[in-house]
Amino acid sequence: MTERTADFKTREVHAGVAPDPVTGAILTPIYQSTTYVQDSVDEYLAKGYSYTRSGNPTVVALENRITSLENGIGTACFSTGMAATSALMMALCNAGDHAVISDVVYGGTHRLTTRVLSRFGLTYSMVDTSDPDNVRNAIRDNTRLIITETPANPTLKISDIAAISEIARGRDIPHAVDNTFLTPFYQKPLELGADITWHSTTKFMDGHNVTVGGSVTCRDEQALEDIRFVRNCLGSNMSPMVAFFTLQGCKTMSTRLEAQSANAMRVAQFLETHPMVERVAYPGLESFPQKALVDQQASGYGSMLWFEVRGGVESGKKLMDTLELWSLAENLGSVESLVTHSVTMTHADMPREERIAAGITDGLVRLSTGLEAADDLIADLKQALDRL
Repeated sequence: MTERTADFKTREVHAGVAPDPVTGAILTPIYQSTTYVQDSVDEYLAKGYSYTRSGNPTVVALENRITSLENGIGTACFSTGMAATSALMMALCNAGDHAVISDVVYGGTHRLTTRVLSRFGLTYSMVDTSDPDNVRNAIRDNTRLIITETPANPTLKISDIAAISEIARGRDIPHAVDNTFLTPFYQKPLELGADITWHSTTKFMDGHNVTVGGSVTCRDEQALEDIRFVRNCLGSNMSPMVAFFTLQGCKTMSTRLEAQSANAMRVAQFLETHPMVERVAYPGLESFPQKALVDQQASGYGSMLWFEVRGGVESGKKLMDTLELWSLAENLGSVESLVTHSVTMTHADMPREERIAAGITDGLVRLSTGLEAADDLIADLKQALDRL
C-alpha cells in the first residue's frame, strides 16, 4: 500500500510523518529553531533548511500531510487563513489585473480585496458563482484569477467546481477554491478540476480552538513556487508550534466531521419544525435548493447551518444572548458548538447593500455544530426559541 492509495482516514494519521530517527518519538518534534547550521559553504542547504521563515521541518510535515489529503503536488502553510488568502492573490495577480470572486465569501476575503488589494491596482468582479455563466460573462482580457468559496460563508451557497474549472481552463486562468467548510474529507476541488484549494486550518483541521493558521495546496509547481516566494517575502509562514498542534488535529478531522455533520442534520431538522423559525439552510436538508449539486460534488454536508427567527434582528439577538450551550463566538469547525451573528461579527465590514444582495440578512444566525450530544444542543435551542 502506498500513501496515495491508502484510505483518507489512514492518511490523516500517517501522511507526511515518520518516527523521529534519533529517538523513535512517534510525534514529529517541534523544531523550535530560528536557523540551521550548514556543514560547509559548498554543501549549503544539503539538509534542506537554512532559516525557519523559509522552511521548517515541523511545518513541512504538516504541508506534506495536507498535500496528501488534497491530492495536490505541494502545500504552503501560513500564520493565518487570511495570510494564505493574501499570498495566493498577491502571487497570482499584478497591478492592473482582474479577478472574478464569489459574491458570498468570508468577510476577511471581501475586506482584503475591496479595501487593501484594490489600492494597489487589483480590479475585481464579485458575482453569483452559483451560476457558471455569471463567471464566464465576468471574465475580461486581464482576468488572472477566479476565486470561489463553496459552500459560501455564511449563506452556504454552492458553486459548481467542475463547471467553473472548465471555464477557467478554457481561458488559461487559475481557479482557486476555498475548501474550509467541507475539508478534503467531503470535497476535493483539485479532483474536480480546480487548480488551487486553500483553508483556514484554524477551523476543521485544528478543530479545538487552539491555533490560527492557513494552507494553500496547488496542482501546478509554478503556482506553488510563486506562492511560497510571496510567503517568504512577507514573513507570513506558519510557526512550528502551530504546525505541531495542527498535525494532531488533522488525525481526527474526518471522525469529528462525521459526528458534527450528524449533529448538524438533527439540529437542522429540529429547527425546521419550530414555529419561531422563519427558514433554515443546511445542505443535507431536502429543502436546500442546491442539494443535488452538493450530492454531485461532495460526499457529505458538513457541520455548518444557518437560520432566521421570526421577529427580525431583535429576536435573533435575544436568542443568541439566551443560549447556554452554544457559545457566541466567531470561529467555526471546533468541537465546541458556536453561534455567530454574521452581520455584526464575521461580515461587519461588508456594506449592508452588498450583504443583503448576497443573502446575508440582518437576522441570519450561523451555527457551527460541535460534538456535544445532539439532544442537548437541540434542548438549548428550544429553550431559547421558546422564550421569544
